[in-house]
Amino acid sequence: MTPEEERAQQRREEAASRLFSGRVEFLLSAPQLKFLPEPTVPEIAFAGRSNVGKSSLLNALTGRKAIARASVTPGRTQELNFFEVGEPTQFRLVDMPGYGFAKAPVKVVERWKTLVKSYLRGRQVLARNLVLVDSRHGLKDVDREMMKMLDEAAVGYRIVLTKADKVKASKLERVASKVADEARKHPAAFPELHLTSAEKGMGIAALRAAVVADALGESYFANS
Repeated sequence: MTPEEERAQQRREEAASRLFSGRVEFLLSAPQLKFLPEPTVPEIAFAGRSNVGKSSLLNALTGRKAIARASVTPGRTQELNFFEVGEPTQFRLVDMPGYGFAKAPVKVVERWKTLVKSYLRGRQVLARNLVLVDSRHGLKDVDREMMKMLDEAAVGYRIVLTKADKVKASKLERVASKVADEARKHPAAFPELHLTSAEKGMGIAALRAAVVADALGESYFANS
């Protein structure tokens, strides 16, 4: 980055932080599509395997300690959870049910697939999806299945590596390179990866700015 680009990025991050420092509230949980809120504002959805650190990342992004609660049993939360950002509401964050749960009954898995596929394909206000991948493990087949689902639904998505602080720098670089190479083969995937640690705050400000840009467009920063 040039010094000018660094200053511009810093301004974007500061504007995004101000927005998230305001109203962020839980709206509702939707176990079925008929319970979805009216599609009046853009939505940014978060997807990831159970135990990938999705709740921790949402809490870090919003600057709250417990806006999103981690489920005690992986795969137990099988609903779309909506959070509103801004006053009046500027956009929503959507916490999608975790996937890849080994002990879930077949019917639960099928219900998850039906709910998620229908939401992805039919939600016109869905501006972007974030696919969370554990830095310690890289992409697994269940992540690839999610990416394929997004490709087929023509929903653009960013890949976010979580728990980057738990991996040595050399391994993190190898995992990130491998994930990036694979992402280039997916038509709906962004080529740029986000390396994050909810615990250490690594990459959170940049991801927050990206989320705001995806939801409201770059013009938001020019007017902030």
